[in-house]
Amino acid sequence: MHLRVGLRKELADSLSSCRVLVVGAGGIGCELLKNLVLTGFKNIEVIDLDTIDVSNLNRQFLFQKKHVGKSKAQVAKESVLRFCPSANITAYHDSIMNPDYNVEFFRNFQLVMNALDNRAARNHVNRMCLAADIPLIESGTAGYLGQVTVIKKGQTECYECQPKPTQKTFPGCTIRNTPSEPIHCIVWAKYLFNQLFGEEDADQEVSPDTADPEVAWNPADAAARATASNKDGDIKRVSTKEWARSTGYDPVKLFNKLFKDDIMYLLTMDKLWKKRKAPLPLDWTEIHQLGEEAFGTGLKDQQVLGVQGYAQLFHRSVETLRSQLIEKGEGAELVWDKDDPPAMDFVTAAANLRMNVFSMNMKSRFDVKSMAGNIIPAIATTNAVIAGLIVLEALKTLNSDFDQCRTIFLNKQPNPRKKLLVPCALDPPNPNCYVCASKPEVTVKLNVHKTIVQALQDKILKEKFGMVAPDVQIEDGKGTILISSEEGETEANNNKFLSDFGIRNGSRLQADDFLQDYTLLVNLIHSEELEKDVEFEVVGDAPDKAPAPSVPEEGKNIANGNKDSAQPSTSSKAAEDDDVLIVDSDEEPSSSTMEASPESSNRKRKHHDADTDATASKRKRLDQQPADDDEDIIALD
Repeated sequence: MHLRVGLRKELADSLSSCRVLVVGAGGIGCELLKNLVLTGFKNIEVIDLDTIDVSNLNRQFLFQKKHVGKSKAQVAKESVLRFCPSANITAYHDSIMNPDYNVEFFRNFQLVMNALDNRAARNHVNRMCLAADIPLIESGTAGYLGQVTVIKKGQTECYECQPKPTQKTFPGCTIRNTPSEPIHCIVWAKYLFNQLFGEEDADQEVSPDTADPEVAWNPADAAARATASNKDGDIKRVSTKEWARSTGYDPVKLFNKLFKDDIMYLLTMDKLWKKRKAPLPLDWTEIHQLGEEAFGTGLKDQQVLGVQGYAQLFHRSVETLRSQLIEKGEGAELVWDKDDPPAMDFVTAAANLRMNVFSMNMKSRFDVKSMAGNIIPAIATTNAVIAGLIVLEALKTLNSDFDQCRTIFLNKQPNPRKKLLVPCALDPPNPNCYVCASKPEVTVKLNVHKTIVQALQDKILKEKFGMVAPDVQIEDGKGTILISSEEGETEANNNKFLSDFGIRNGSRLQADDFLQDYTLLVNLIHSEELEKDVEFEVVGDAPDKAPAPSVPEEGKNIANGNKDSAQPSTSSKAAEDDDVLIVDSDEEPSSSTMEASPESSNRKRKHHDADTDATASKRKRLDQQPADDDEDIIALD
């Protein structure tokens, strides 16, 4: 029976006629679609780029084992129609960032509901809803934590009003030379996968870093002392992939190079080990002379093997990945995916062997996968609670009770008022937001003599400011086109420096993204004093720098800044699902934006008060609980 029997007739009737868009059909999306049809919504469109994976089945109840490999959106539609055959559901197996889904497409709906897992898609939907002036309900879960909020143009903060985190990174010399935590070894192993089997990246080199400023050694002397160099594992300055190919991806030679020769080379860097425990090289032959090693007990993925067990796993995974490369043909590359068993086996084995070399406790495959995928386990009940809250906020929005809409936080433990669900009043737009301000504008500091046009497009406009297909015009009185979204029009500009176009300190650029109906004015400040390895800085009051975080009493901070997740997809393969977020174990939870992140900066959210006086400096929570209870508000993606 539909919930509509308990609704006012006018509202119940509007549910039958209104069109709603659900973006994402994963953990939250499955629960949400079921709730919508049982509430009385009849016209639903759902979009998701992902296909169903076995790992989805423990919580995404619309899917069964027979559906693995099929479109999430399509199968979700078919399953939901069994609840309500009269519903009119349209499914799109596609990316929401496809130009086909333009502003006019969004204007077809009375309400949009996000059930996403990555920031790129969230940013895009946020902008499309602002451009179309359609209410958006954002949501997210992470373990036991969850959050729902309503975004309305001109009335509330948009998704990008508050700062978002960048992915936590580690210095290259730490990854290559002096790892001190398991995560360093896991990052190294993921880099190694790309260097051997995937797309090479000079910034992800895994060989010892001779430029480490801490070393201050003489490379010539060190090379003479390095006894590790031999025909099969010579430490030459050639790419890792080139060397691996020359060996035919021989697992034993790879093992000895990575875990013996490279380590012995590191040992010649004397100064590194004066205040650290020196690494202990591993030798393939010596390991296998120790006899067969017993595997652990319990579930396979939760076993922690010994050195020999991980050496054997490394051998098997290299052979499997080598075969996959051969099948793909000359010049082929593999893409690391935590849900691909051979790739995950390789990273698990390589990371644990490196942990052993640097005297760390080794980790189970489950633990490595959690850290390598930057995920935490998803919980079906959390998804169900959040999906229910989305529908409640949707009913308020469609009933024109916008002043009753709230941001609602689901906490892991009751607060001092015995509340698990904490409602907070919606915040007004951030006047400095570079997305929803009346005239979005930012100031960027860079070196015009060193920054090329391609970097401006890819790293600043697309990656930093979330544009999809920017067109850039120099405000020089001539209307010079610097970047065109039309293929080939300005390709000749890509490798030229900004200064080549007369751009200097104080120059202004107008960047337009016609898909998002978004225009951003970029003020440039020329600087030759940027920190090392920093290509640009966003300056001023735009929400790019979070205030210093307060430290809530409980909880770990959750971030969604994985570079892998910034894909044109409704559901990024880099994150587990729409209900799984990146965990940054060193931070504490935020309390403001929908992004569960350190950059959310733990800014305390304003609380609701019946008094609407604009001069009130603080609002009280609905249940009138003390201000001290602010610490139990968290924010999630």
